[in-house]
Amino acid sequence: MSSAPAPRAIVAGHGDFAAGIVSAVVQITGRDDVFVALSNRGMSAQDVERTLRERVEALSPDGGAVAVIFTDLPAGSCTMAARRLQRERPGLSVVTGVNLAALLEFVFSEAGDAAAAAAESVEKGRKALAVAGGGALGGGSRGA
Repeated sequence: MSSAPAPRAIVAGHGDFAAGIVSAVVQITGRDDVFVALSNRGMSAQDVERTLRERVEALSPDGGAVAVIFTDLPAGSCTMAARRLQRERPGLSVVTGVNLAALLEFVFSEAGDAAAAAAESVEKGRKALAVAGGGALGGGSRGA
């Protein structure tokens, strides 16, 4: 059994997106110690950045525990705030366009560090996207 702490990450997004997707991860995995959800509901861009900064600092008093922020939209306020925070913390990874498959991969990743786990989760999340049932791209393939 590894003595390394589990990677901790923040999931941030619009409305109830973060709480909903984190709830799904907990239901599937039974793990409620990996993600913290953050909604941007009712917040200005500055509020999102301040809140995200406070959460990262609260979860990483020594500067190390939270190394990944997952967001819903590439150009959304949560992503932009996370990118600004990333400039101050070069070790912080920002993954945008997150989906459930990506978060599940992160939870079960055996990668040595959170950045590697984030990279694995991106690949898993991409592979999880498909058109089911022979849609316009044909038979669930990516139509390459």
